[in-house]
Amino acid sequence: MRKKAIVLYLILFLPVGVVSAAAPADTIKSDIITIWLQQQHDFVNPSSRSALAVHFQLEKDWYFYASKKTAPGGVNLKLRPSAGKLTSFSEPIFPQPQLYFDKSSGQKLEVFGGSFTVYLPFMVADIKAVSVKKDVESVKIGIEGAVCSGFQCRMPDFGQLTTEVKIASDAAMSEPKFALPQLIQQNKPVLLAGQAGHSILFALVLAFVAGLSLNIMPCVWPVLPVIVLRFVGQAKQSKGKSVVMGLLFCLGILLFFACLAGANIILQLFYGTVLQWGDQFRSPLFVTAMALLLVVLALFMFDVFTITVPSAVAAKAGSGKGFIGAVGMGFLAAILSTPCSFAILAAAFAWAQAQPLPLGTFTIMVIGLGMAAPYAVLTLLPGLLARLPKPGRWMEIFKQAVGFILLFIAVWLILALPQQHRAGVLYFALAIGFCLWMWGRWVDYSTKLFRKLTVRIISVALAFAAGLYFLAPPVELIDWQEYDAELIESALEHQRPVLIKFTADWCISCRFVEKTVYSRKDIAEIIRQKSVLAVRADTTVRDYPATVALRDIYNEPGVPVSILFLPGRREPVRWRSKAFANELKELLQELPSR
Repeated sequence: MRKKAIVLYLILFLPVGVVSAAAPADTIKSDIITIWLQQQHDFVNPSSRSALAVHFQLEKDWYFYASKKTAPGGVNLKLRPSAGKLTSFSEPIFPQPQLYFDKSSGQKLEVFGGSFTVYLPFMVADIKAVSVKKDVESVKIGIEGAVCSGFQCRMPDFGQLTTEVKIASDAAMSEPKFALPQLIQQNKPVLLAGQAGHSILFALVLAFVAGLSLNIMPCVWPVLPVIVLRFVGQAKQSKGKSVVMGLLFCLGILLFFACLAGANIILQLFYGTVLQWGDQFRSPLFVTAMALLLVVLALFMFDVFTITVPSAVAAKAGSGKGFIGAVGMGFLAAILSTPCSFAILAAAFAWAQAQPLPLGTFTIMVIGLGMAAPYAVLTLLPGLLARLPKPGRWMEIFKQAVGFILLFIAVWLILALPQQHRAGVLYFALAIGFCLWMWGRWVDYSTKLFRKLTVRIISVALAFAAGLYFLAPPVELIDWQEYDAELIESALEHQRPVLIKFTADWCISCRFVEKTVYSRKDIAEIIRQKSVLAVRADTTVRDYPATVALRDIYNEPGVPVSILFLPGRREPVRWRSKAFANELKELLQELPSR
């Protein structure tokens, strides 16, 4: 935001920034910020060093400006401790700032946001005959600065934090409550562009080493056997093709990091944020895609289907067969490396985020070069490939064993999904397996073209339909209440209609009822209009209350069963079939709206 805008914001929002006056002296609290004080030691010795910690907790999307140079209007965060007779304060120790991209000015601003701490080191005077009770230094800390969000700024009247430093000649200072961070360059992100050249060089070396470390990450282990098989296969080929295949594998790794760099550029330029390392694994869509990809690769290892190149294309491409596979395998290895990384990788990636885009982009690519380097060395040194075991039956057994490893990792990824998505992904994985089995086993090279096309078109159509059915995001149109006998009894006493849906997780027919009846918008709307108490009665386990009620109260042998209690009717209406939506709708339409 521009300087004029910040001044205007401060004028407009000054009155709403006052903090709570009822807060204790060592705490400041408002609707957007909480500040509290902590002492490093309960008692301090004369001629000793100690510190105060001022903790800040800002609400989401609010921040302080960190540097006077980049803060519009110069209103950066300042702490001013009072100087007493017995204590003298040195410069405050601020945390490393974050970078905030201001869309209006197109500048990167240094800010403090979220939870952070500012340390105030102080020195106690050299005094004699100190009494534990009498020698107390009162300290007051003034706080200044504008608290801003993306659309407004406030200049709160923080008042002062106050505390008492207790001085005693026999104070035990061996167990401090916190340790001071190392004193580093203040108010600047680590290694900002424009510092000495050796700092940038050091960061690039760090980025390269970080890329090397990705090859030992547990997340990459599932594809390492696949990589070994690829290199074993290369050892059988000509030297030229072996080198090309290996370098294409490295290109796949670099392609992934190029995508990361491109995403980082888009996020910074258009959204004012940065890309977090491994953040893609927080997306259920991405995790689902990765899990299904591993299932497909596992089926490929089991020879359920094969990927072939048409003879006409192969004749023209010569050694081109497998090139795309080499790039794709490198890309996959890089993707799987992202969720687990050591601190060195996080530091290198964070440094890249704080740089001008050209330097940051280059640094991200250096990480990719570090990961690709071992494979490039192995490719360019044919002597190393020659030492690999000769191909044989062990390769087929090893290949199938890799399939089970890939399935294990796929299950691990699916379990990381939110619970409402897991079942659909598992069902779709099964459907994908069936469709690939159709693709690879229902036809062969001697099958006529028409039949081959028919089978494969059907398999693709089935996979597409299964995706629409199983991967559709669950939408709960009806406000279902969990089964509660007292809740149902209370509703009936007040002449309120009650609809009970008896279901179970293992019941396939129950899912059909859910899709054909309770997923209809008109049914959900009329249930809402008529104020019907909708109850989901889960009978998945034998001793669930709904299971006992289904048997002992409603005398029903199994699920699915839907029971509707209507005011004025002695007996409820029961449906044991799967298609009763229209009948249910007609009965509910007769009820008065509430």
